[in-house]
Amino acid sequence: MSGTEHLTVRREGATLVLTLDRPEARNALSIAMLVGLYDGWLEADADDSVRSVVLTGAGGSFCAGMDLKALAGQGMAGEGHRDRLKADPDLHWKAMLRHHRPRKPVIAAVEGHCVAGGTEMLQGTDIRVAGESAVFGLFEVRRGLFPIGGSTVRLPRQIPRTHALEMLLTGRAYTAREAAGIGLIGHVVPDGSALDKALEIAERVNACAPLAVEAVKASVYEAAEMAEADGLAAELTRGWPVFDTDDAKEGARAFAEKRAPVYRRA
Repeated sequence: MSGTEHLTVRREGATLVLTLDRPEARNALSIAMLVGLYDGWLEADADDSVRSVVLTGAGGSFCAGMDLKALAGQGMAGEGHRDRLKADPDLHWKAMLRHHRPRKPVIAAVEGHCVAGGTEMLQGTDIRVAGESAVFGLFEVRRGLFPIGGSTVRLPRQIPRTHALEMLLTGRAYTAREAAGIGLIGHVVPDGSALDKALEIAERVNACAPLAVEAVKASVYEAAEMAEADGLAAELTRGWPVFDTDDAKEGARAFAEKRAPVYRRA
């Protein structure tokens, strides 16, 4: 296990598990945590042996948003991280997946509080699992703030607009069942088992051909920003090269031979 202050990083087979580790503050985002997160996204994309990422939180919470106490006091730039922030003023947004989209699938395993910046970061993940007692919400308007982590743009594209606007304009809390009902999350599981379910899904992703998985993810997000005709054209550009890979040939052989495929990312 490795990582940095307020974030732990470990491997579960081909899955990189990033754990927000500040349970005494419900994993509120500190600068140390954001720096660690950004480094984790970069590590996942740079390491071809990593096929998926699970993002979770320690101590029964996912993330309670930005550390407002620190923000109101001496700021959030901890010692040792100031140079990183000066070198890349956008680093915190990339860490929260506002300005950065990892190549590898990202699965969120949510327990407890996932509110404000936590719900904003959640929108940058691909597959979402939550314990039944998890709480979601964008509370910014109740505090005279703006959900500037991308929610006014992304949320209406991910769930029906009426639900997005209600969440954004009322600042109320949502249960896991409500969040699943409006499409914000995909699975509700017994408390304490979100990580297990996320790792189960990750294993299924990991068993698939990595070049195909990454091309499919890229195509989905690329097409979401296009007119349908343009998206369909772009899909062919992304998709046809996958058929020419050695992994595609291996998939066909394995099917014919009734065995599990061995993909080599080639």
